[in-house]
Amino acid sequence: MHIHHKDPVAHLLSIEQLSVALPPGSDRAHAIKDLSLELRSGEILCIVGESGSGKSISANAIMGLLPDYLKPETGRIVFKGRDLLQLSEDELLKVRGKDISMVFQEPMSALNPLMRVGEQISEVLAVHGAYPGAARAARVLELLEFVGLPDPLTLKDAYPFRLSGGQRQRVMIAMALALEPSILIADEPTTALDVTTQAQILALIKRIQGDIGMGVMFITHDFGVVADIADRVAVMEKGILVEQGPVEQVLNRPQHPYTQRLIAAVPHRKQGLTATDSEPAILEVRNLRKTYVTARGFFVKKRVVNAVDDVSFSVRRGETLGIVGESGSGKSTIGKCLLRLIEIDGGQLFFQGQDIAQLTPAQFRPMRQHLQMIFQDPFASLNPRHTVGRSIIDGPLANGVSYADAERKARELLRLVELDESAFDRYPNAFSGGQRQRIGIARALALEPQLLVADESVSALDVSVQAQVLTLLQDIQKRLNLAMIFITHDLRVAAQVCHQIVVMHKGRIVEHGTPAEVFDKPRDTYTQNLIAAIPGQHWSPIATTAVPAHS
Repeated sequence: MHIHHKDPVAHLLSIEQLSVALPPGSDRAHAIKDLSLELRSGEILCIVGESGSGKSISANAIMGLLPDYLKPETGRIVFKGRDLLQLSEDELLKVRGKDISMVFQEPMSALNPLMRVGEQISEVLAVHGAYPGAARAARVLELLEFVGLPDPLTLKDAYPFRLSGGQRQRVMIAMALALEPSILIADEPTTALDVTTQAQILALIKRIQGDIGMGVMFITHDFGVVADIADRVAVMEKGILVEQGPVEQVLNRPQHPYTQRLIAAVPHRKQGLTATDSEPAILEVRNLRKTYVTARGFFVKKRVVNAVDDVSFSVRRGETLGIVGESGSGKSTIGKCLLRLIEIDGGQLFFQGQDIAQLTPAQFRPMRQHLQMIFQDPFASLNPRHTVGRSIIDGPLANGVSYADAERKARELLRLVELDESAFDRYPNAFSGGQRQRIGIARALALEPQLLVADESVSALDVSVQAQVLTLLQDIQKRLNLAMIFITHDLRVAAQVCHQIVVMHKGRIVEHGTPAEVFDKPRDTYTQNLIAAIPGQHWSPIATTAVPAHS
C-alpha cells in the first residue's frame, strides 16, 4: 500500500480547558471539566479511566458527535489552527473521516448490516470524492489487504454478520484509514474481542501508526493494553484529568491515588491458593457432551457442532475451578448444562454422589436450590420492575421459607455483599453495575447453595469494581465453604481467584492444572498462544507503590 508519511507536527491536536456540562439532575455538574490535552504526530496517547470518567465524551467532542443534551460550555479543540467546536456541520463533515477518523467499540452496531463491507469502505471514499472511477475498487481491495483480512476479493462482497468480531473490527479500521487521516481515535476497540484477537488488533494499530506516522488517541480501561501500545498516558476520573505523562512514568511511578488504585486493581497472580484435598468432590462431571445441529432445511446441509465434547472434571467444597476459553470454546454451555438450563446429549453429572443428569425436571427441581448461578450481565439479570428485596426473597419463598425469615435473610445477605440494608426497598435502576452484581450474588446465596456457577460475572465491570467483586466472592466462599465454578475468558482473572484451571478450545479441555502449572508450564499450543496474547506481560503491576482499592 502506498503510504504518505505525515510531516512531524509538534501538536497535531490540542484540547484547551474543555468543559462539557451534564443535564440537570445528573450525579455531577460536568461530564468533562477543564480538560487540557495534546496529541502529537507519530504517537499513541492512551486515555484511561473507568465508566463515567469522560474519556469517550472527549473523543466524541473532537468528532463533533456529542448528543444534543451535552454541549461544550467552555474551551477549544484546535486542529490545524482551527477550533473544531466553531465549525459548522458541513465543515465538520469535511474533517470527519478525512483528517480525523474514529474506530468504535462495537463494530456490529457501527457497520450497516444491509451493505456489503466493500460497499461500506467505498462509500467513505465517495463521500469525500476520493479515488474516482476504477481506482476506488482497487483502493478498497488495497485497504482490506492492508488491515490483514484474508482473500479481499471474496471478503469485499460479504455482509458484516458473516464476519467474526475481529474481522469486523478490521473492516472498521480499513474504513477509518481509507483517506489516510492525520488522527485516528480508537474508542475501546478491543473490549468485546477475545484475547488472541485483541492482541492482533493492537499489533495492527501499532503497525499502522508506525507506517503512516499518524497520531492515535486510544481510549481504554485496561492497563495491560496501555503497557503494550502507549507512548503517553492520560488518566481521567469523573471528568477530570488527574494524571498524565510518559507511559513508563505513569505505569511504574503513578502519582495520583486514583491511578494507584486502578493499577492495584489490575488482575495478577496471587501465590498460594491451595485447594483443600481433604474435602470430597461435591460435583463430578464425567464425559459431558452437548451438540447443536444448525441449519436444517430442504437446501441446506445440516451442520453438527460439538459445543461440549467429552469433558470431565471435578470440584470440591471450598475450591474454585476456573473454566477459561474464548468465544465458542463451550465454557458457557458447560455452565448451562450443570444447572440443567439445557439438556445434555451424553455423560454424567454427579452432584453429592447422585447423577443429576438422569433426573426428570420434577425430580431435579428440589436440587436446584443447591446449585445457583451468577450471570454475566448485572443489568439484564435483575427484573427492573421488582424491588431488590423481592428479587432476593422470591427463591426462598418458592421453597417454602416464611416471608419474615426470607426478609431477615435477605437483609443479612445485603450486608454480607457490602450493600446497605436500605437497598431492600429500592429498584435496580438506583444501582451501579458493580452494585447490581453484588445484588446478583446476594440473590444466588439466598437459597444457601453448595455450588455457585459464576458465568463471566465480572467481565462487564470496571477494573477497580471487578477487583472488589472478586475479593467479595473469595471472602464469601471461605466463610460459607462453597464450591465455585468460575467461567471467564480472562486468564488473568482466573489465575487470581482459582485453585484449578481448565482451558477449553472448541468444546474440549486442552489443559488442566493449578494456575502456576497452566501459566508457567503450559503443555498445549493453544494455551501457550492464549498466555502470549495477554496484554501487558512485560509490565508487572505488583511493582507499583499501589494503595488498595476502596469500596
